[in-house]
Amino acid sequence: MATPPSPALESLFGTWAAAAPAGPDCIDRLRESRHGDLPRWLAQLAALPAITPSMARVADAVAIGAPGDLNAAAKARLLAALRGLTPWRKGPFALFGIDIDAEWRSECKWARIAPHVDLRGQRVLDVGCGNGYYGWRMRVAGAAVVVGIDPSLLAVVQHAAIAYYASRAGLDGNTVLPLRLEDLVPAAPFDALFSLGVVYHRRDGAAHVRALAQHAHADSTLVLESIVVAGKPLRPRRRYARMRNVYLVPTVARLREWLAAAGFRRSEVVSLAATTTREQRATPWMPFDSLADALAPGDPSRTVEGYPAPQRAVIVAGR
Repeated sequence: MATPPSPALESLFGTWAAAAPAGPDCIDRLRESRHGDLPRWLAQLAALPAITPSMARVADAVAIGAPGDLNAAAKARLLAALRGLTPWRKGPFALFGIDIDAEWRSECKWARIAPHVDLRGQRVLDVGCGNGYYGWRMRVAGAAVVVGIDPSLLAVVQHAAIAYYASRAGLDGNTVLPLRLEDLVPAAPFDALFSLGVVYHRRDGAAHVRALAQHAHADSTLVLESIVVAGKPLRPRRRYARMRNVYLVPTVARLREWLAAAGFRRSEVVSLAATTTREQRATPWMPFDSLADALAPGDPSRTVEGYPAPQRAVIVAGR
C-alpha cells in the first residue's frame, strides 16, 4: 500500500515508533494493509491543513483550536477531510469550531465511570478504544500515559487526525494502536485497564477477562463495562439490537464470576443504566442506523428481535 505524504501520518508513525515493542510492528501492519478503504482514509489525513491550534480543552467535547485559527479555505479543506472519515462513532470532538457530533455522546458513559477511578499518575490500557475519545478524558483525569488498542483502521485514522492537532497544541500521551487484545504482547503491566463495550463481542467472554489480567499487576484496577441482562445470560440467535457479532450478553453475576476467576477478587457495580437515544443516535457524522432503529417500534424496552433493550453495567475490580 502506497501511503501519501502527510504530516499527520508522519506524526502518527513517530508516536508509534516510540511505543515499543508494539509500535514499529503496527507501522508495518498499516503499510502492508490491503483494506480497500484505507488509501481513501489516508488521503483524508494528507489533506489536513497544517495549522497550529491556539488552544486545547478537554471537557464533554475534546476541543482543539479556535475558529479564528484558520481562514475560510483551510476550514473548508479541514471539514471535507473530517467528513471523509465518516462514520464517527465516538465523541464529541470540536476542531477549530467544527463540531463532530458522533453517534455516541461518550461523555455520558464517562460521567458514570469517572467518579469511581483515580487515574493520577497511572499507566492506562484502553481495550477497544475506538478513536481514542476516552483516552483524552483519561489524560486530563491525570493518567500519565494512555495506550489504546482497536482493530478498526477507520478509528485509528480518526484518532490520528485528532492527535495531530492535539500534539500541536501541547496535548499528547494518548496513543491508539491497530491491535486486538490478543495481539498485544505482555510487557510492563498497566496500573489501570478499561474494557468498555467489548466483552459481549468476544466469543469467549471469560477468556477476554483472563487476557486483560495478563496485562495487570497486583494493584491494578480494571473497569469492565458491558451490556447486561437480568435472569440468565442471553445468547442471541442471529443479532442483538441489530448487531451481528454479539455472542453472549452476560448477567452482572456472570461478569463478576469471570472477574473472580481471572484473579480480580474485589468487584463493585458502580453503574447500571439503560442506553437511551439521547446517548446513542444517528447524526450527520454517523448517518446510518443507530439505537432508535434497533428498538421495537412503540416499545423501547425491547429490541427489534424481541430481546431486552440494552442496559449497561460498569464494574470496577481489583485484586
